[in-house]
Amino acid sequence: MKTRGFEVVEKYRDQNITLPRRQTLASAGYDLEAAEDIVIPSIWRLDFVRIFRLIRNGHQMFERDYEMADKILKPVLVPTGLKAYMPDDEVLILANRSSNTFKKNLSLPNGIGVIDADYYNNPNNEGEIFVQMINYGVRPLHIHKGDRIAQGIFMQYLKTDDDDPINRERVSGFGSTNKNKEN
Repeated sequence: MKTRGFEVVEKYRDQNITLPRRQTLASAGYDLEAAEDIVIPSIWRLDFVRIFRLIRNGHQMFERDYEMADKILKPVLVPTGLKAYMPDDEVLILANRSSNTFKKNLSLPNGIGVIDADYYNNPNNEGEIFVQMINYGVRPLHIHKGDRIAQGIFMQYLKTDDDDPINRERVSGFGSTNKNKEN
C-alpha cells in the first residue's frame, strides 16, 4: 500500500521527468525539477520601475496603472510535471532552495506553497504541481528542464477540536480553495 510519494502527470508521461529525491540522508526536502525550459523575466524590465516611481513619489494612479502593476508582478508558474499523493492529514510544503535567492535572484512570492492531499488527481489539472517564482534580478533567468527549482517537504498537520471544513471536497485545481469567497 502506497502512503506518500510523487508520480508523473499524464501530460508529461513520456518526457523523462525525474521523480524527486533527497540529496542526503539528513535532507528534509525532495528536490523538484522544472518539467520544461522556461524564461522568468526580470521584474525590473517589465515597467516595474515606472509603477514603483508612481507609488514612491505619491503620483495619482489610474486603473490602467493598477492593471499594469497586477500583470507585471504576477509570478511565473514553473511546471514540474509531477503530482503528489499523501494521507489526508498531511501536506506537501513547497519551499525555495537557498541557492535560488542567493545565486539566481529567484523568490517564491507566496513564501511557501501548500499542496493539500485532495489536490492529487483533481479534475482540472490532475494535481500537477507548479512552483510560483519571481525573478528580482536584472536579467531574465533561463530555467532548463531538469533544473532543481524548489524542494518539497511532507508534513503532518493538526486539526482543531471543532474542525468543520466549509467544503467536503475539492472542486477545482490550482489556487482553488477560496473559489467561492471574494478576497
